[in-house]
Amino acid sequence: MEQSTRITIGMDLGDRYSQLCALDGEGEAVEEVRVRTEERALRAAFGARSAAHVVMEAGTHSPWVSRLLEALGHEVWVANPRRVRLISHSDRKSDRHDAETLARLGRMDPALLRPIRHRSAETLADREWLRARAALVASRTQLVNHVRSAVKVAGGRLPSSSTAAFVRKVTEAIPERLRAPLSPVLNQIDALTAALHHYEEQLEALAEAKYPETACLRQVAGVGVVTSLAFVLTLEDPHRFAKSRAVGSYLGLRPRQRQSGDMDLQMRITKAGDRELRRLLVQSAHYILGPFGPDTDLKRFGKRLAERGGKAAKKRAVVAVARKLAVLLHRLWVTGEVYEPVRSTSLPTPEAATA
Repeated sequence: MEQSTRITIGMDLGDRYSQLCALDGEGEAVEEVRVRTEERALRAAFGARSAAHVVMEAGTHSPWVSRLLEALGHEVWVANPRRVRLISHSDRKSDRHDAETLARLGRMDPALLRPIRHRSAETLADREWLRARAALVASRTQLVNHVRSAVKVAGGRLPSSSTAAFVRKVTEAIPERLRAPLSPVLNQIDALTAALHHYEEQLEALAEAKYPETACLRQVAGVGVVTSLAFVLTLEDPHRFAKSRAVGSYLGLRPRQRQSGDMDLQMRITKAGDRELRRLLVQSAHYILGPFGPDTDLKRFGKRLAERGGKAAKKRAVVAVARKLAVLLHRLWVTGEVYEPVRSTSLPTPEAATA
C-alpha cells in the first residue's frame, strides 16, 4: 500500500523556524531537520522530495504553508489542534517531539487528526474586510467604555446613546475638567465611526459583486450584510455538509455530551469553529428574540424555550435560536428558497433543543 511506502513528515510550525521529522514505511525516523518558516526555505526543503505525506497542526502559518506544499506535489493533512491532545497535554513538550508525534499520528491513521480544510487565498483576503471591521468595532467600543468610565468616576453620568451617535450626544454632558483629556479620545471615536461607515459600503459592494448568494440569507430578519458575508466566507462551500444540521456543530453551537452507561449529560456548547461567526449568529438571535424582532417560527421556538424559567433558560434559548439560524441559513443557501418567516400557526414543544 502507498501508506506503507511513502515517507510521512511531521511538521511543527514555528513563527521563525519549523521542525521536521520524517518517518519511513517501517516507522523509523530517517531525518530530523530545522528549516526557516519562509517560502524560499520550504521550497528548498520540499521541492526536490518525492511525494510525501505531511502532517501539521492548524495555526497562523498553516494556510499558506499547506497550499505551498500541495503545489509541490505533497499530500498535506492539517490537524485540528483540539484533537491532538498528545501534543497539547504532553509532559515532554519540544519542537522535535511534537514533529515526531504528528508524523506517527499521520502514519497510523489520519482520521485521528480530524484534518481540517483551509480556505482559499481569495476567500481569506475577502474575509479580511470582516476581520478588520471587527477590530475597529472592538477599538471603538473600548474607547466609548473608557469615556463613560472616566465620567462616572468623576461623579457624572452620560446619557444613553447608540455607539454611532455617541460623540454627538454626549459631548455636552462631559464635565468641563475632563473635556481636555477626553477630547482626543472623542476624536478617535469619530474617526473610527467614519472608517466603519466606509467598511459597510465596501462590504455591501463585495456582497453584491462577488457573493450574490448573501441576498438569500438576508431574507431573515436580523441577518445583515456582515453576518451573511461572514457565513458564506466561513463555510465557503455549502455542499461540504451532507446535512444542514451539521453546520450547528461545525460552528461550535452544539452542546458537549458525556455518555457512559445510563448517564447521558448535556453540557455547555463546544465553541468549536469560527468564533466571530458564532458571535454574529448569537447577536442575530438576540435581535430575533428581542422586542424589535418580527413574529417568526424562530422567535416562537426561542420564546417557548425561554419560558421554561430563569435566566439560564433565556441564555439557552438564545444559543438554540443561533443554532437553528445557522441551519436555516445553510438551507436557504443550498436551495435558494424564498424564506417563509411563519410556516405554522403552532409549534410542538422543542424537547430536544437544549443549549
